[in-house]
Amino acid sequence: MSGALVRRAVPGDLDAVAGLEREGLGDDAWSEALVAAGLAGDLPTVVYLVAQDGSEVVGHAVVSLPLPATAAADPGLDPDPDTDPDPAELQRIAVAADRRRGGLASALLEAVAALAREAGAERLLLEVREDNAGARAFYAARGFGEIARRSRYYRDGTAAVVLERALVGPETKVWTVS
Repeated sequence: MSGALVRRAVPGDLDAVAGLEREGLGDDAWSEALVAAGLAGDLPTVVYLVAQDGSEVVGHAVVSLPLPATAAADPGLDPDPDTDPDPAELQRIAVAADRRRGGLASALLEAVAALAREAGAERLLLEVREDNAGARAFYAARGFGEIARRSRYYRDGTAAVVLERALVGPETKVWTVS
């Protein structure tokens, strides 16, 4: 990963993040307006992270974190102990084409997992294109397993494979990226 750092994104990262969306996600890229709203903090559960090398943003990830258990309820009420905690969801991850296979995606993913654990999530979910063998292998190597499929999920009709990784418990593996 050679000197790159992962940090929370700020509104000034808009051009770089929108560019990574277009480059890495093509027709499935989010609009610049949606990215701007996320970077501005207008989406209550969404956190954007970026990988930065020097002054250049070379990757990004987006995670939706669970609301605190009592956020929607009366603050004086205790959370229901029989209710499973909501999972976090990795919504996006992309690295500049010329920077792939250098540990940036792994660093972004582990930063997402750390944020999710801090927010109380016990599981991290994501969807990946069924035809994206490279991404599926990447996630499998990092402890994700398939739990469902969503037919015709993407704009071009490709199915999504829903993957899950535990964030707590004996099966949890914490990755170190150097």
